[in-house]
Amino acid sequence: MSTAAPAAIALDPVVCGRRVDSSDRSALPSVLGGVLADVGTAPQLLAVAALHEIRAHADGRPPAPAVFTEAARLFATAVLDGESPQEYVTRVCRSTGLTATAVDQAIADLTAEMSEIPETTLAELPATGLGDGFDTRWVPRGRVFAAVMASNHPVPNVSWVQALFHGYSVLVKPGSRDPFTPARLLAALTAAGLPPAKAAFLPCSRQVGELLLREADRGIVYGGESAVATWHQRESVAVRGPGRTKAFVDADPDDSVIEHLAMSASFDGGTRCTNLSAVLTTGSVDDLADRLAERLGKLPSMPATADGATLLVVSRDRAGRLRAQVAELRRSLTDHSARAGESETVVELDDGSCLLRPVVLSADRAGHPAVGTELPFPFVVVAPWTEADGVEPLRDSLVLNLLTDREDLVEAVIREPSIRKVTRGRVLPWTAIPGIPHDDNYTQFLLEPKGVVAQR
Repeated sequence: MSTAAPAAIALDPVVCGRRVDSSDRSALPSVLGGVLADVGTAPQLLAVAALHEIRAHADGRPPAPAVFTEAARLFATAVLDGESPQEYVTRVCRSTGLTATAVDQAIADLTAEMSEIPETTLAELPATGLGDGFDTRWVPRGRVFAAVMASNHPVPNVSWVQALFHGYSVLVKPGSRDPFTPARLLAALTAAGLPPAKAAFLPCSRQVGELLLREADRGIVYGGESAVATWHQRESVAVRGPGRTKAFVDADPDDSVIEHLAMSASFDGGTRCTNLSAVLTTGSVDDLADRLAERLGKLPSMPATADGATLLVVSRDRAGRLRAQVAELRRSLTDHSARAGESETVVELDDGSCLLRPVVLSADRAGHPAVGTELPFPFVVVAPWTEADGVEPLRDSLVLNLLTDREDLVEAVIREPSIRKVTRGRVLPWTAIPGIPHDDNYTQFLLEPKGVVAQR
């Protein structure tokens, strides 16, 4: 794949199948430098008009399931709005810094999840047949759904596709660095037969996105702690904030365990919400952290589009901010990456991008405030755990990976509300099948049961 910067492309809002020229424009930078896209953004007036138009057409009727199967195929293989699958991969690489391998995997995962929505629905809803004449129907909890997306990874976009599947009409605010995935998904869905009045694509400010969340019947918001904090108490909004995925290591950390932890931290460049960011151990913190840093230090420094690339690249401005953040954390923690010869967080590549090297630090106690810090690349803090610490330092985890035979602790963390998923043994944090919740039962967030009683 060529590393020459492409000419900037234009993206504009799409409302009910119409492309809307916007005079409000935003330059989307490339990680290589320069401008990748000229994005038309929806001011509040346009967003409110789109909301009213979408609501006027919203009827709660789901499209045919075949629409989603065909849309998945088109998303992965077709030229859509003049964009080939390879052009899509290149644009996402240059806007987000994800490797081409990660984007290819994201396409496979996203299309698989779209195709599995019927299976997921059956797995997440109880049986409804209650005898002759008595039934329960699962119906949308509203008509209009708003999605405020992030840019760390393409796959979370399946959340608003799932809302469409169940009959919602949807307004999508794309992530600021990845408008390409939702734009392509909407083009694929429309080409597959989705009624155009079912959806709107609205690049816009965070403030306008929050307005859409407030006005929609249901919604989902992705982002860092500050971006999602105001939505935790709003029952109509599903919150997808920092993952803070942790591992508890109570077993001998042999080479297979270190390899497992390294993969958990570094897969997809450490950009997933389920990537490992903290390890609590009953053994030697120094030994585990040194060996993990040494293993992660073997990952190559390569441009995102190169074969074999695994690590995230970012723009120089973003690299500078992350470098400063890591430097501040290093002041109060032991730097095991430096011991392994990795003293620099940022590597400037010849193509103009900046690569983020893995960082492994350790704390002197489980309750250190750095434990659970999440950064958008392989970043892990290792800390000691004792019986006296109990469940406290394991709380607030999207995924907790347990490598232990302490059944009392296993039972305690399964019952802990702030731990959303538990894995045991060398199971990667994102491992799932339809019906295994990522963060609560999303199908039941979208749908509600309604009794239907017929004369017998």
